Amino acid sequence: MRTLEVLLGRRWILKARDRELYYQIKEQLASGKEKKFLNEKLGYQLIVNPYLIKVEKIPAAPENWMGIQDFREPMEYVFFCIVLMFLEDKETEEQFVLSSLTEYIQSQCRMEQIDWTIYRYRRQLIKVLKYCVACGILDVNDGKEEDFARDIGGEVLYENTGVSKYFMRNFTTDIMEYTAPEDFEKAEWIDVDEDRGIVRRQRVYRRLLMTMGMYRRKETEEDFAYVRNYRNMVEGELSELFDCELHVHGAGAFLILHNDCHLGRCFPEENTLSDIVLLFNQLLKEYMDEGKIPVPADERIRMPKENFQGLVEECKRKFGGGFNKTYREMTLAEFYRAVSAYMEELSLIEMGEDTVMINPVAGKIIGRYPKDFQGAVE
Repeated sequence: MRTLEVLLGRRWILKARDRELYYQIKEQLASGKEKKFLNEKLGYQLIVNPYLIKVEKIPAAPENWMGIQDFREPMEYVFFCIVLMFLEDKETEEQFVLSSLTEYIQSQCRMEQIDWTIYRYRRQLIKVLKYCVACGILDVNDGKEEDFARDIGGEVLYENTGVSKYFMRNFTTDIMEYTAPEDFEKAEWIDVDEDRGIVRRQRVYRRLLMTMGMYRRKETEEDFAYVRNYRNMVEGELSELFDCELHVHGAGAFLILHNDCHLGRCFPEENTLSDIVLLFNQLLKEYMDEGKIPVPADERIRMPKENFQGLVEECKRKFGGGFNKTYREMTLAEFYRAVSAYMEELSLIEMGEDTVMINPVAGKIIGRYPKDFQGAVE
């Protein structure tokens, strides 16, 4: 077990839910090597207390995949924040009923008037509460959330585990005046002397560990130069802690994880969409090799949306025989929406109003059917 893989790949390790792992990680952290790496190379704070072990993970820049994957609507985030507010006044192991929480939400929500007789609101709150239970913020002592879904009078008895106060990051400055994500980025380095290179070093390590790829752009020129100049040192430090390799190209740098490395969410994943994207990448590479799709100097391919959609649809026609039933039976429009949304979520592509930009990482790894496989349509 690699300690940093566990700490960076999970939100936290709760003693109440995973007692053995909690003590294993705590014991391994005693050497100080992992804590030193987190602090010096990533600028991350390590929290160790009687309830949990957690690394305060902060990205070098916001990414599409970040956020709570279970949530799809802004109101779910609003409800979640109000739940955290509600729990601030609750003691550890204190119980409460759902109706007390729903009343609190109605009194605190400023975005719109909450009417629990409307099913949409109940469904959104249930999704939030299920997430709270899943990640260890709440325990259910009696009842089921589905009772509330069917009837506004449905009750559930919850217990506060006491870890909700560690979910949100602690800020050293007042954030009430912040109006854009960039405000948080600037505040991150407020007490750090940029001339010493600390900021650049931490940005580089964060990009390599927390993104699909680090690209050479105008705003990242200095960071990319750091990787090229200190490539051997960076790769040596990372490979000592993770089973990985650092690949540096003219326009991008990528951390390639080996099969035994489990560092959070990676690509490719073990699902059909991921397999489809690998096949799409193969088709894209064929077009590039044949000169049908030109590759610019920065290796970021830009094309009209209709051209990109045509390429995705061709992927289905050519390889669809090997997909599972769900994707085989999708219409071309449904298939395009699913694949493009997944690729955008993983930052394989960036969607503009009329164009799509395919990032270099899409050409880094491709997939092929076995030569004797008969499912592909030629």
